[in-house]
Amino acid sequence: MSLSASEFFEAGMSLPPSVREDVALRLLESLEAVGQESVDESWTAEIASRVDEVVSGEVRMVPGEDVFAELADRRAARRGARDA
Repeated sequence: MSLSASEFFEAGMSLPPSVREDVALRLLESLEAVGQESVDESWTAEIASRVDEVVSGEVRMVPGEDVFAELADRRAARRGARDA
């Protein structure tokens, strides 16, 4: 027996709140698992691409200390402009 979406919803609404919550979470998790596979594949491809760019010398690496110093300088400049 197969229920339409409306029939499934109506049947679900007759359940106690704690059971509805459990069903809703399980349904949501089933969707997230399917979507997560494509997200994982996309991130794997992106990471491989970035590693290739670093290894080939196509991109220039910047030391983390330099990045944080630059961000601190920008934040200080914004504060100075805001306080002026």
